Amino acid sequence: MYQDLCVSTVAALPELRRKTLPEVISHTINVTMKEVRDSASNCSSLRRKLLKRLEPLELRALEDCLELFADTVAELGKVLSDLSSSSASPEKHYADLQTLLSGAMTNQNTCLDGFAYSKNNTRRFIEGRLRRISRHFSNSLAMVQKLKKKKGRKLINSEDEQLFPEYGKMRGGFPAWLNRSDRRLLQAAANETRFDLVVSKDGSGNFTTVNEAVAAAPNNSDTRFVIYIKAGAYFEYVELERKKMNIMFLGDGIGKTWIKGNRSVVDGWTTFRSSTVAVVGNGFIAKGISFENYAGPSKHQAVALRSGADFSAFYQCSFIAYQDTLYVHSLRQFYRDCDVYGTVDFIFGNAAVVLQNCNLYARRPDPNQRNIFTAQGREDPNQNTGISVLNSKVAAAADLLPVLANFTTYLGRPWKQYSRTVFMYCNMESVVNRRGWLEWDGDFALDTLYYGEYMNRGPGSNTTDRVTWPGYRVINSSDEAAQFTVANFIQGNQWLPATGD
Repeated sequence: MYQDLCVSTVAALPELRRKTLPEVISHTINVTMKEVRDSASNCSSLRRKLLKRLEPLELRALEDCLELFADTVAELGKVLSDLSSSSASPEKHYADLQTLLSGAMTNQNTCLDGFAYSKNNTRRFIEGRLRRISRHFSNSLAMVQKLKKKKGRKLINSEDEQLFPEYGKMRGGFPAWLNRSDRRLLQAAANETRFDLVVSKDGSGNFTTVNEAVAAAPNNSDTRFVIYIKAGAYFEYVELERKKMNIMFLGDGIGKTWIKGNRSVVDGWTTFRSSTVAVVGNGFIAKGISFENYAGPSKHQAVALRSGADFSAFYQCSFIAYQDTLYVHSLRQFYRDCDVYGTVDFIFGNAAVVLQNCNLYARRPDPNQRNIFTAQGREDPNQNTGISVLNSKVAAAADLLPVLANFTTYLGRPWKQYSRTVFMYCNMESVVNRRGWLEWDGDFALDTLYYGEYMNRGPGSNTTDRVTWPGYRVINSSDEAAQFTVANFIQGNQWLPATGD
């Protein structure tokens, strides 16, 4: 999409004609990584020079950027490793390359989004560099497309074939990301599980707070580390940074084990930093926990959980807030048998994410607000991201039901240019407006988005009066629908295992 930048970048590679495609991509990534590090240095310098002049929101936005730049460098390091792999051809890493580059690109836009509510003009000092970095990622994603091996597409014919093109196979109701022992952890009762640490409010465990347990957990672990969080309400803000890998949170069940907070953008937090719980370490899984941000409908963006952890899975959990409840920030994620409550854009972000067998509940918003279930943030046509909602209930929460006629509720709206969302096999109650989908701002993204509905049921699923945007479609082909299966969309066969053995 950015041909002049592509040519000038690639032309600087010595003996270009002799280079392989992976070598050309690697060169582009090395150039980009230097620019990311330069941007990080620039942000650090700005923070020092303007420390006394910046408002708290801008300082937090700069801190967000520094964290996101560090994540980007780590992701690009993995990209370079995959491109130079001696044990397998780079083509075999296609899905990982696409995921990591998609996540790295999302990080730059998240950095800029942090300045949305700032009163000063700090954003202008960093915006140009970040736009250039994002364009490098766009060009890299386009080149990676050339590595893809063409395969026949399997039709949807069972519950285990659910949705999205770059996700992975499904086995026994879970993506195959999870190995056999992790799947058994999710399916076993709490009293049948071996714990590494126990958190308990009454002092009967190893710690009384979740943060103490996270701090005590090993860094960069290759094996599963289980933290059992006993029933109770834990009022704290928890972040599992990148080095906290393969952690599991195990609670006593929805409505029994709670982690609660009330940060919001109104109180000076960026959306990114407003989350009660944030997960970045890869391989995170959670079962039987309620994550809540109780800031309220008037506080605007206030996140209950943010995940930027690749191969993260949530089973029998609930996410409760109002605007921006569940921030599916980036990389590959899976939610099964979960409840999500919110009002405006309450499932949002730019991950490749599947929500399967979940309950999505629109709550009562503030007067003059409208409910929107999703706001997907895909920024480039070659990103492998999107929201797939499968075999789930789309309904009104108890507080909205008595006043249902006073508010309109939509399935989604396009947060970014190439927004992509599908609802398949869902039971849609009458809460869903007959138009189905809502514009973001005029005709923005209406011809570049991809919004689809396939074999849904219930009074809210009638597509007769749906929007007629170029990017919206009622999916009639099982071949098209199969692009969005767990098998295809999040490489589920790599991390969610088979059952019955």
